[in-house]
Amino acid sequence: SPVPEDAPAGTVVALLKVRDRDSGENGQVSCELSGEAALSIVASPGGSYKVVTASALDREQAAEQRVTVVARDRGRPALRSSAELVLEVSDVNDN
Repeated sequence: SPVPEDAPAGTVVALLKVRDRDSGENGQVSCELSGEAALSIVASPGGSYKVVTASALDREQAAEQRVTVVARDRGRPALRSSAELVLEVSDVNDN
């Protein structure tokens, strides 16, 4: 669902569940965002993450926000997986 450009900072735009079936350090996973979007990621209990707006969105500057979610485990060597997240920004009448 599109997010309105006047959504306040901290608005949750996606929920992610990350898991690794390994045990010990190999099973511990962390996530981060890669990209130039006005979004950030916040860890929640149980391997869940929330992607939230980090600042105001401006539909006139960018009709969508694209970031890559990168998940890494703590094994040696560390393994990683990534997925692209595309957020549509809906217009709010500014006039």
